[in-house]
Amino acid sequence: MNNIFPGLPLIESPMFPALKAEWELTEEEERIADDLHEKGYAVFNFPDTELDSRINRIQQHLGPHYGIDFDNPASDKTVGERRVQDAWQFDEDVRAIAANEAVIDLLSKLYGRKAFPFQTLNFPVGTQQDAHSDSVHFSSLPERFMCGVWLAMEDIDPNAGPLFYYPGSHRWPIMTNALIGRRGYGSDLNSAQDPYGPAWRALCEVHGAERELFLPSKGQALIWSANLLHGGSCQHDPALTRWSQVTHYYFEDCIYYTPAFSDEAIGQLDLRNLLSISNGERQPNKYLGEDVHPSKIVKSERKSTFRKIKRKLIKSIGIYFD
Repeated sequence: MNNIFPGLPLIESPMFPALKAEWELTEEEERIADDLHEKGYAVFNFPDTELDSRINRIQQHLGPHYGIDFDNPASDKTVGERRVQDAWQFDEDVRAIAANEAVIDLLSKLYGRKAFPFQTLNFPVGTQQDAHSDSVHFSSLPERFMCGVWLAMEDIDPNAGPLFYYPGSHRWPIMTNALIGRRGYGSDLNSAQDPYGPAWRALCEVHGAERELFLPSKGQALIWSANLLHGGSCQHDPALTRWSQVTHYYFEDCIYYTPAFSDEAIGQLDLRNLLSISNGERQPNKYLGEDVHPSKIVKSERKSTFRKIKRKLIKSIGIYFD
């Protein structure tokens, strides 16, 4: 059948049961698609025959960046840096994991648009981060064309602060500034997710949501939908590591922006200027196939600011401009 909702990922479409019948999915692909549709996440074995070697090299290469004594089994692993962002820029193994063609092909099939990786995060320990949805950090127009892939680089111990998530929470309202009654464009935040914490907690309470822990073996990975509520649980044993890599993916022919610093209703978007990790090429913001230029929005904002200053100067000291 025709996809009459191209502005929704296929796995999140209300037409999903009918559409998937025509995708020619393998049994494993159908399982992943069903899990993403119903629960907002899916677990799979990462498809890379060189993965063990890559993990060893990444740990050796990135280890000094964290300021942690990994050689001492009893040392506190939580005292240093918790992550290195965009290590793909200088580590070929990080880039290879992010740009894995089998993963990109799978995501492209499930979402109905070509996927591309745009950010990596490498962790030696858990984040202990509060429950949040990535949709306030990375979003798209149309919505939901973003996902994350979390890869376990070792067997994850329950006391090492494992990842947690709320199954089905991807179907809850997507948090925007308009929804919680704040202005975002041009605002200053210590954490982009802080303003939305009370709303997420309220949703968990009203739905009676129970979080689940992700306790994978080395080499297992988790795909999660853009709006899935997730975080890092408390690390009960500070001597443990929790090596992992997160890769975030967008999909082609979308506008890419940061909702926490945007006001969509009045066209004030904090647009992103992205490169694809796969080929290093710029990925333009597009709407229905046409480029959307960040410079036009910035220019418009600058003109507005200039006009305000001009009016104040005219009123106060009589300065005029050509």
